[in-house]
Order: sequence, then C-alpha cells, then structure tokens
Amino acid sequence: MDGQPPLEGRLLGVDWGERRIGLALSDESQTLAQPLGTLTRRRGKRFPMTELIANVSRHAVVGVVVGLPLEASGDEGEPARAARTLAQDIARRAERPVAMWDERFTTARVRRAVHEMGGTPRDRPGDVDALAATLLLQHYLDGRRGTAT
Repeated sequence: MDGQPPLEGRLLGVDWGERRIGLALSDESQTLAQPLGTLTRRRGKRFPMTELIANVSRHAVVGVVVGLPLEASGDEGEPARAARTLAQDIARRAERPVAMWDERFTTARVRRAVHEMGGTPRDRPGDVDALAATLLLQHYLDGRRGTAT
C-alpha cells in the first residue's frame, strides 16, 4: 500500500468521512486537481467501494491519494487507522498504488472559504466534501513537485 503513484496520468483524491466521501481528480500532467463529486455512505452500511472502483476505471486513474486524518498533534487516532485500512482495501481492489496524505484542516479550510464567499456549507454539504478532496489532492500534487505552500 502507501506506494507512490506514477508521475503522469490521472490521480484520484479521496477525502474519507463517516457519511460522505469527497472525490477529486487530477489532470493527466498531475498539475491541477478538480472536484469530481461525492459518494454517500448510508448509516450502518459499508463503504461504497464498488462506486469508488468504478470511478478509478471510468477516469483511467493511475493512482489514488487517500486523506490521512491525523489529530492536531500529528498523532494517529482511530480515524487515521480506519483511513489506512481503507487505503489498503482500495489498493487491493483497484490494483493501483495508493498514497496517504495528511488531510488535517482541509475541511475546515474549505468551510472557511465558503463562508468568505458568502455561502454556507449546510446548503451543499457534498460540495464541501468534494472541495476538501480537491484541496487534499492539490496539496499532494504540489508537495510532489516541491511547490507546496
């Protein structure tokens, strides 16, 4: 698992949540990330892996980046362990390399940006999750190129 995806080809960013899973997609050159949408996890149901794998195939994804929800201190709690388990399952099922990337504060940053633009995250919660996945993936892409801020 935690392998490095190839340097060219589309990457899929996954911002895992208890209810919604935000998805983002990079361009072929891995320069820009854009929102792809969300998958919904119904209460008490399993992760929607079939739909995620369908997106991997549909968009010719060469690798996946899964958000690692570390605690503010940088420690790994139960959510981070669950994300690692999910990443292992994605790697096995999608047969693609999966990298983990620190996702601390991505959702909070997106919520703040939505507020600054005069919106409210409650109006369109799926958009917040897809934008959080986009921010996660963009940070990963920038980090690989050495242009992260």
